[in-house]
Amino acid sequence: MKDIRRTRRLRRNSAIRSMVRETKLSVDDFIYPLFIVEGKGIKKEIHSMEDVYHYSIDMVLKEVEELLRLGIKSILLFGIPDQKDEIGTEAYREEGIIQKAVKKIKKQFPEIYVITDLCMCEYTSHGHCGILTNDGEVDNDKTLEYLGKIAISQAESGADMIAPSDMMDGRVKYIRNILDEQGFKNIPIMSYSAKYASSFYGPFRYAADSAPVFGDRESYQMDIANTDEALREIEYDIEEGADMIIVKPALSYLDVIQRAKSNFNIPLVAYNVSGEYSILKSAVKNGIINEDAIMESLISMKRAGADIIISYFAKDIAKKLQVYN
Repeated sequence: MKDIRRTRRLRRNSAIRSMVRETKLSVDDFIYPLFIVEGKGIKKEIHSMEDVYHYSIDMVLKEVEELLRLGIKSILLFGIPDQKDEIGTEAYREEGIIQKAVKKIKKQFPEIYVITDLCMCEYTSHGHCGILTNDGEVDNDKTLEYLGKIAISQAESGADMIAPSDMMDGRVKYIRNILDEQGFKNIPIMSYSAKYASSFYGPFRYAADSAPVFGDRESYQMDIANTDEALREIEYDIEEGADMIIVKPALSYLDVIQRAKSNFNIPLVAYNVSGEYSILKSAVKNGIINEDAIMESLISMKRAGADIIISYFAKDIAKKLQVYN
């Protein structure tokens, strides 16, 4: 009798498929990004990102309460200040938008894990991620001094983790050293180690009002064509003291996630960025694909090797997982 290897036996019904499923999503896998603005009573949908909102601090407290109810335990905060200047003063001011938000959130919900994005682009009048020289270039080493100020300010406000996203050379070492010197040795660093100069950031830049006024960020964010360089960036960040590393974006960079996971034994985070989110949201809304494609896209990130996913889909997935469980 002819030998037939029947792999379909293990796909016959949902019970057996679930039993042998290799890659699974859990609500514990997600970090949920939040955009904080000045004012009161504000919950305003962001035009470029359906179901994603600008929150004033009083309203974000209600959102955090819902996140905890859904089982989401980690958030990543982005601040949009009312005032900007050449050196991003609001990013490190004691009463800056993020500093106030962290204090309020941690006071009311000490159990939520608060990660603060550390960058200057939302706070500078020119929209670049650092201090500019007279000829308009980003001064790498001068910028490190300001990143250190921001890191200390965020830690003093009660942040549980710092996430530098600027892509300056040597910033992880600089931030690690200054945190340690100021008594914050237990604050981990989640570094945007392989952050590409991607076209998928458009909706975020609208949401955070962080697009550069002139030029672009290709001199400090990574070339979209490179993967060997990504491994070097990640290696340097780990050597400098990064506790977790981020690959950003995710869907177009699954090969980078896979290579990073194969080469480094460290928690790996995939950032499912705004453009990826908005494209899928729009496609589902317009009936081009069904919403199962969202879960499929997130599974692909886990399958590639991501341990954690930063995603605007986190709430949607948490609700689905509650129903399934």
